[in-house]
Amino acid sequence: MSLLAFKHALQFLTRVPVRISAFDPDDFSRSVNWFPVVGLIVGAAVAGAVWLGAMVSPWIGGLLGLIAWVWITGGLHLDGLGDVADGLGAAHRSPERFLEVLRDPHIGAFGTMAIVVQMFAKLILLAELVPHAPWLALVLIPAWARLGPLFWGLTVPPYAKGMGERFSWRIDPTTVAVTACLLTAASIWAAPVLAAALVIIPLITLYWRLRLGGITGDCLGASTEVTETLLLLLLAAAIV
Repeated sequence: MSLLAFKHALQFLTRVPVRISAFDPDDFSRSVNWFPVVGLIVGAAVAGAVWLGAMVSPWIGGLLGLIAWVWITGGLHLDGLGDVADGLGAAHRSPERFLEVLRDPHIGAFGTMAIVVQMFAKLILLAELVPHAPWLALVLIPAWARLGPLFWGLTVPPYAKGMGERFSWRIDPTTVAVTACLLTAASIWAAPVLAAALVIIPLITLYWRLRLGGITGDCLGASTEVTETLLLLLLAAAIV
């Protein structure tokens, strides 16, 4: 995994300013292998913001954490969540209609509801977690969620041409396995409940195989958001 591939991953997944001298399609495809590392950066930003706000109150901590989460990611995965919610809500099990809705740049009622519910869920769960100071666990959650696209890219075929297909070209199975082991070890030390990601991520694979028979870039983003919220919920249920 090259440094340029890491820069591509950081530029694609975050708003962190990254200078790339030349675009390399191969390195961009390989950048998916760096997604969990970028997830750690996202998690550190969120945990830092929550810690800072917690000096005032749990709700301020939750709010600052949510703002940091949306800002550093640019709402990238929230956009995918909204698109997929609109697609699933309007497709009526028609693959052609699902793709048509995904390509529509406008957001509909289903997408709006999904994003609002997701934002409220993260805000409430972050605020609930503040008194228990699970800072390392908060760092690990976005990393686990960004391991998901690697696993889904290996186990679910692309549903259409696009970002999901491009990233699936260069996923390294060894990287997936090693990263999963490292995150599991860190989770067992910090918050064992986060190892539930080893179940959540394959279940999402099963869902897309049964629901669509494939996956798109928007589906990857939506699944990342769902994984983050489920892990936050499990963490809150375990320690609150």
